[in-house]
Amino acid sequence: MMLRPSYNDLIQVVNSGVEPGEEPVVQSRYSIVIATAKRARQLIGGEEATVMERARKPLSVAIDELYQSRVKIINEEPVSEDEGE
Repeated sequence: MMLRPSYNDLIQVVNSGVEPGEEPVVQSRYSIVIATAKRARQLIGGEEATVMERARKPLSVAIDELYQSRVKIINEEPVSEDEGE
């Protein structure tokens, strides 16, 4: 089990399902950090983890989920803070 995959490894795994010619789901380190943080917030909010937690921090679980392709990143239109409430 890899505890800390590199940004490049994580991006490669997330983009592995993209067909040739299509735009990659994640194009930068910033994008993967935002996606991972969003998943960690979902876990903190009570969503079930798709991997064994073993009393680990939500961010570590989120990274593991992305690296094992247990969750998918879906590009959404950004929601402003006012709309989210």
